[in-house]
Amino acid sequence: MNQEDWRLESYDYDLPPELIAQQPADQRDSSRLLLLSRSQGTISHHRFPEILELIPAESCLVLNNTRVMPARLLGHRAAGGEIEALLVHEKFPGTWSALVRKAGRIKPGERLTFFEGQLAAKALERNDEGHWLLEFEAAEHLSEKLERFGLPPLPPYIKRKKTSEQQNQEDRARYQTCYASVPGAIAAPTAGLHFTPEVLEAFRKRGTRVFELTLHVGLGTFSAVEDSDLRKHRMHSEHFQISEAVLNDLLEMKSEGKPIIAVGTTVVRVLESLALENYQRHSGWTDIFIYPPYEFRLVDGMLTNFHLPNSTLMMLVSAFCGRTNLLRAYQEAVQE
Repeated sequence: MNQEDWRLESYDYDLPPELIAQQPADQRDSSRLLLLSRSQGTISHHRFPEILELIPAESCLVLNNTRVMPARLLGHRAAGGEIEALLVHEKFPGTWSALVRKAGRIKPGERLTFFEGQLAAKALERNDEGHWLLEFEAAEHLSEKLERFGLPPLPPYIKRKKTSEQQNQEDRARYQTCYASVPGAIAAPTAGLHFTPEVLEAFRKRGTRVFELTLHVGLGTFSAVEDSDLRKHRMHSEHFQISEAVLNDLLEMKSEGKPIIAVGTTVVRVLESLALENYQRHSGWTDIFIYPPYEFRLVDGMLTNFHLPNSTLMMLVSAFCGRTNLLRAYQEAVQE
């Protein structure tokens, strides 16, 4: 056991800002791919389509089919001041917990309007996390109006001074996996953004099983670790669901020794949450925080993007492949 693995600063590395892509690649599957061998610690460089050669044919891929909602709303207070709201979670039909920027001195009961009055909500109360509970008018039409007027929420590392309608439409299309089908996330499971229908079909044709589950990515994905001791950090809860049939198939494949490959850290969190609870439920909330040392029970391989320094996602991947191995791979990726 290495106590350095529990220290926040152990997950820091030099990340030049210019290496953070602000626009997606022209083609989803044209990105570069780094392979880090968990057992040998070796590193090799590839292009994403080569993933078909790198993952054994008898493996199964597990995808997160959550769909990002156009949950970012621009509007005004009753007195005219500008606000921006991000819908985080639906508490009741038509009533949402929301992160409101430029909120100033919003008062309980105040009426807020969005997109020139196309949407309106009453601010009910503010909770301990600083989120407002918003009760929307004409709630039965909310989903339709969100699809029509709402803006796609982007990760905090994507810096846009101003966006055009064309840019918003492009973001709607590209910041979504090709298999997204269950609305509810405020961020995309980004590991899946590189897949195309053709790549997935190629996996299926060669005999690789492809399964789906759902975890709605929430604000917790981007929440900073504030305590220098990781053991004191608490994750936000996120809602997940997996069908009984999919879980049974995965457990059968695991018993046969076939590799379970998680596409993204969200899939890892669901599968390992299920394993820790001895597979007693198929839906609910998880606040699992995976960091070294951790014994993975269901996941044998992981496809993930590069992550920001000191993030909980870096800690999860470090638990899988070893912190020193991961930092060495990151250093090589920065140099490349």
